[in-house]
Amino acid sequence: MFTEKKEKQTQATERNVISKNTSIKGDIISEGDFRVEGSVEGTIQTSGRVVIGTSGSVKGKVTCNNADIDGNFSGELLVNNLLTLKATAHISGDVVISKLSVEPGAEFNATCTMKGSVKELKNGKTTKEKTA
Repeated sequence: MFTEKKEKQTQATERNVISKNTSIKGDIISEGDFRVEGSVEGTIQTSGRVVIGTSGSVKGKVTCNNADIDGNFSGELLVNNLLTLKATAHISGDVVISKLSVEPGAEFNATCTMKGSVKELKNGKTTKEKTA
């Protein structure tokens, strides 16, 4: 009983860092969070958060639950929950999100699709709810 709880805590706190002078080409799959300060060309897939720092650059496909972008992203971005673009962010490509937060100054040159959530009403009917 206690080991299950401890194991879940370590998985939730896993953090992967790709440092400033590091360049990776290929596919990355993980359950933990990612912080990119270097450059990645390829695919990042995680059930956690992806953070692209001010010196970070990603070209390719990113699939994650949440993303915070300060640096450069080019490609396909699939975010299940919240995408946050900081003032220094430069985004281009195709973006599919649920929620979007953009600071003034961010460059967002992308095709953006917002997934609508389905909300059930009291009378049993369902309606699509748009966010944004």
